[in-house]
Amino acid sequence: MSSGNHVLTAVAWPYANGPRHIGHVAGFGVPSDVFSRYQRMAGNKVLMVSGTDEHGTPIQVQAEKEGLTARELADRYNKVIATDLQKLGLSYDLFTRTTTKNHYAVVQQLFLTLLDNGYIFPRTELGAISPSTGRTLPDRYIEGTCPICGYPAARGDQCDNCGNQLDPIDLINPRSRINGETPKFVETEQYFLDLPAFTEVLGDWLAKQSHWRPNVQKFSMNLLADLKPRAITRDLDWGVPVPLEGWRDRNDKKIYVWFDAVIGYLSASIEWAARTGDPDAWRPFWQPAEDGTKPRGYYFMGKDNIVFHAEIWPAMLFGYSGLGAKGGKPGELGALERPFEVVSSEFLTMEGRKFSSSRNVVIYVGDMLSRYDADALRYYLVSAGPENQDTDFTWSEFVRRNNDELVAGWGNLVNRTISMTAKNLGAIPAAGELAEIDRNLLAASRAAFDSIGALIERNRQKAAIGEVMKLVGEANKYLSDTAPWKLKNEDPARMASVLHTTLQVVDDVKTLITPFLPGSADKVHKAMGGKAIWSAMPELVEVDEPTAVGSPSYSVLTGDYQTQAKWASTPIEVGTPLAAPTPVFTKLDTSVVDEELARLESAER
Repeated sequence: MSSGNHVLTAVAWPYANGPRHIGHVAGFGVPSDVFSRYQRMAGNKVLMVSGTDEHGTPIQVQAEKEGLTARELADRYNKVIATDLQKLGLSYDLFTRTTTKNHYAVVQQLFLTLLDNGYIFPRTELGAISPSTGRTLPDRYIEGTCPICGYPAARGDQCDNCGNQLDPIDLINPRSRINGETPKFVETEQYFLDLPAFTEVLGDWLAKQSHWRPNVQKFSMNLLADLKPRAITRDLDWGVPVPLEGWRDRNDKKIYVWFDAVIGYLSASIEWAARTGDPDAWRPFWQPAEDGTKPRGYYFMGKDNIVFHAEIWPAMLFGYSGLGAKGGKPGELGALERPFEVVSSEFLTMEGRKFSSSRNVVIYVGDMLSRYDADALRYYLVSAGPENQDTDFTWSEFVRRNNDELVAGWGNLVNRTISMTAKNLGAIPAAGELAEIDRNLLAASRAAFDSIGALIERNRQKAAIGEVMKLVGEANKYLSDTAPWKLKNEDPARMASVLHTTLQVVDDVKTLITPFLPGSADKVHKAMGGKAIWSAMPELVEVDEPTAVGSPSYSVLTGDYQTQAKWASTPIEVGTPLAAPTPVFTKLDTSVVDEELARLESAER
């Protein structure tokens, strides 16, 4: 992609019924930030948005457990989650929440336009309620045997084994995931999204997405034949009001959480624009420019969210834009672009176990960052994470990668190169005549920007960080082969050329590694004599609604990320004073492995 384009980074919305664990940020968090930071460095205009998903029965269930109202629980975990993501360095332009008046208004706007265009209709169905509480059971909180493939733990909305959409009534031997009881099914009127009306436009569109990960495109195409209307209202008292006469003020009917959550990408973009002072600033990220250039929206999530982002959300956008079997015309916001790419990660397990908060098989982001450096976690999740296959997190591998690759590899290259230069010369030296070995390393370093940038463009981040560390290895070998510490007396001019060459590569690697490890890249920048902020970090700020006077304030993540970091090799400045650096990374004692495994076993008891 050339520079100057508009790139929307749409990041899956973490659910606000508790803190998030590292399996969550492995899928939606770190990959989206690496991508966004790279795109900004490459000169593109980036809008990275998300927030906490705060409606639905699971919020109410957890609120009751903690003795809170649903809103109080959402307030609590919005702050916890946002704080964790800030500490992880995720560069959101806006991380907001779904309980804002702005979000309600945008959701209701899409609902009404889809209704006007004929893609939403009322129908009486059988809804599941809890016999003991009388409360509606959300589809995802009902499990049973899949009637299509026989999978014994299918959910009421879809089967994770075969990927087909389901209704709770379809399940064999359905049971509540909350208390194990058999749901009671009663007749209730709801509004439905007419997904079959989009089969043709979705099929044509999906067939053209050859740049998607093959498993995502194939999975999405396979679901088309089984599309059926999907309920978008529920018998709930916690959610976005249904904007219709006779429904608007009812406490027993709300818009279903899955419908309102995906609209969050759009409502967050609109909220961000209002906060900039230009209410239309969101449009270039969602609508083509006058010359026809289209923005690109990249959606980051775990594989359990593919159906919502590759089928349902595109269908909603088609319908709002007046495109589908029933035609129609765009709503007040105008026609809206569909996702350019759905970037789905696989699952992360831990020490051979599936993450489970209820069974305490979990590493919460906040706990992890209280003990270990954010860039150590980021590095592990990129280099060994579930990019294209399920991956098991182990403490032994976390410690090994931190010590062998970050400390002994990259950190050692930075430390010994700058220390040697500071001790012997005091400043970045000029290079004399370069030898072939110098020129070859510098050429490899310059070429890395194109090859690594292309990998990040295609969301092949594991391969990209592998290429960065390969260059680190080449630079460390170059230092060993040239042995500048032996040249101080016998050939000081040659020593200066070797150190200049190595310092240039250190500076290049600092740039190449910035999207992955922004915090430590900033440390290297300062160790190289840089003064200004190299890689900006998000800020957690308390705000009011930009257009709704008197609404409660809330926390958002935001930031100004337009820094001096550019995706290019920049010549180092001869004469810049250098001092002995402090270590960039912290070496971990191997006892960490036993300590963390003991902590896990204790929590499971």
